[in-house]
Amino acid sequence: MANYQIFTDSSCDLTTEMRQKAGIEYFRMGITVDGRDYPADLDFKEYSVDQLYKWIEDPNVDIKTALVTVGHFIEMMEPFLEKGIDIFYVACTSVLSGTIGVFRLAKEQIQSKYPDRRIESIDSCRAGMALGLIAMECAKLRDEGRTIDDLLDYVNNYKLNYNLCGTVMTLSYLKAAGRVSSASAFFGNLFNIKPVIIVDALGHNCAVAKEKGLKNAYKALIEFVRKTVEGQDNPIIYLGQGQNQEGSDYLKDIFERELGARVVEYVVGPIIGISCGPGVIHIACYGKVADIPIGK
Repeated sequence: MANYQIFTDSSCDLTTEMRQKAGIEYFRMGITVDGRDYPADLDFKEYSVDQLYKWIEDPNVDIKTALVTVGHFIEMMEPFLEKGIDIFYVACTSVLSGTIGVFRLAKEQIQSKYPDRRIESIDSCRAGMALGLIAMECAKLRDEGRTIDDLLDYVNNYKLNYNLCGTVMTLSYLKAAGRVSSASAFFGNLFNIKPVIIVDALGHNCAVAKEKGLKNAYKALIEFVRKTVEGQDNPIIYLGQGQNQEGSDYLKDIFERELGARVVEYVVGPIIGISCGPGVIHIACYGKVADIPIGK
């Protein structure tokens, strides 16, 4: 095994089992609930999934996300650096999060203490489980003996093959996160419009369709996934939800029956959940590069 540790961050949505099996660590972003700080914890040790989404749903609760701090980056990296282990960080898309910039500040502070160690990062241009899948593939390559430089090349060459799409129950949370305008959210909610959101080549969330009702939005997501995995035998599709097991069950059944897919279910975690709200559906899969105009 190559002598470096792979990190990602809270936006990856990797489960405890996935991270442990792959040997991946993650940097904790933060959430603030009515002025109280919590880690954006993918293991849900300080609050449950239900509690998280109750906070998000309650209009009287002020809940926000926060970047990883310089101190936390250093705290997590230093035990590995002390043992002579290098660092490779696969980061959330920089167009939606400034976390990779904070990482670079942390690197500046600690590099002089460990001049012989490599501390590398790369912008994945992805978030959610698409980011998680890139990190897991990097872990696989590491275990095969590939170098950090090999991983940098891999992510640069293949990150756009990791696709993420989804929809939301209401546009109100995207409005609060600054992702859609107040007018778009008002009229969208009024007419039961559900956006079909896909990630473009730079990591923006792009609404490529606006469907009337959830079932139509699900149909559009199914068609996108079908095109993405076309030609694959028994593709693996990662299906995430936040308080929407019914929607997840519906999509899982179709993916298994119509695409012959192996579906891996997971919970949409704190960072994505706060931006998208209860009812969110996220789907991640490896396949063809999505043909989406940048910033559509």
